[in-house]
Amino acid sequence: MTDSEYFSPYRPDGKLYGFICVVTGATQPLGKAITLELAAHGAACIYACSHSRSDDFVSLASAVHATHPNTKLIDYPLNSADEQETLSLIDETLNAFGRLDVWVSSSGILGPPSIDATTPADLLKCFEANSMAPFFALKYAPPAMGKLASKGSYPNAAPKDQKYGSIIIVSSVASTYGGCWGPCYTMSSHAALGVVRAGVAVLKGKAISMPRNPQQFQSKSIVKTPLNSIGSGVRINCISPGQIDVGVDLKSFDMRGMSSQLPPASLQSIEAQKQHIGLERAGLPIEVARVAGFLASGFSSYITGSNLVVDGGAS
Repeated sequence: MTDSEYFSPYRPDGKLYGFICVVTGATQPLGKAITLELAAHGAACIYACSHSRSDDFVSLASAVHATHPNTKLIDYPLNSADEQETLSLIDETLNAFGRLDVWVSSSGILGPPSIDATTPADLLKCFEANSMAPFFALKYAPPAMGKLASKGSYPNAAPKDQKYGSIIIVSSVASTYGGCWGPCYTMSSHAALGVVRAGVAVLKGKAISMPRNPQQFQSKSIVKTPLNSIGSGVRINCISPGQIDVGVDLKSFDMRGMSSQLPPASLQSIEAQKQHIGLERAGLPIEVARVAGFLASGFSSYITGSNLVVDGGAS
């Protein structure tokens, strides 16, 4: 991939200027930080996806609009583990903007902390949230990312003159070893990293299959995209955070883990953090978000299939 007039990480108006992005789990702490990071680097539009519209979006929208008023933020209810809803969202981005550049899957859940507390239904929910959602992103986002586009008539608009796409899966250090939480978390996080590893071969210049029923995509433009050239330029990577302080204490934490993305940092004492973490502290959501911003941009153009561990040296 080469820089062009309209595509360069060194653009003075932002390394993501003109990009159309999707962030799932956008109202969770990591998703909020990632959304703000993408906006800070010039993204034209971000679909801020969550399971339902909530007051959390209002605070996110206020933060984005206060500092990055040219970035359009769309409140988009989405079950990211639902195939048809994923297809509908991709179709929406193409009909509205003619392009899709970045897909951040950050809608994972922990699940119960022990195997005794885990039911088969809990395990299924964790696999849906943590690995099925990344699978649908890999299966359906690349054809849209391979589409070129002329300059739109919206703020921060820019032409898309080369095939480019970045799929970013936000998982956990539980993607590589056990004991971080319960078995659901470990198993489904390993599967999420498996999607990323499998994605390297899937995106390696091969024809990417469209849905069996092409009419699932309403946009005529994506059906016309040459399948034998879709793979070029689309990358997939994983971010595996370690202990991240998301501002939740044990008193307000759902110990069944069905509504939380990461364990509270307060589970590990300050003394334990100093002993076990290289940087002697828990990380912050913004420190994960900055890695997502790097992976979204052309600065990471030769990185795919990687697992970037963000754990302060704990591993």
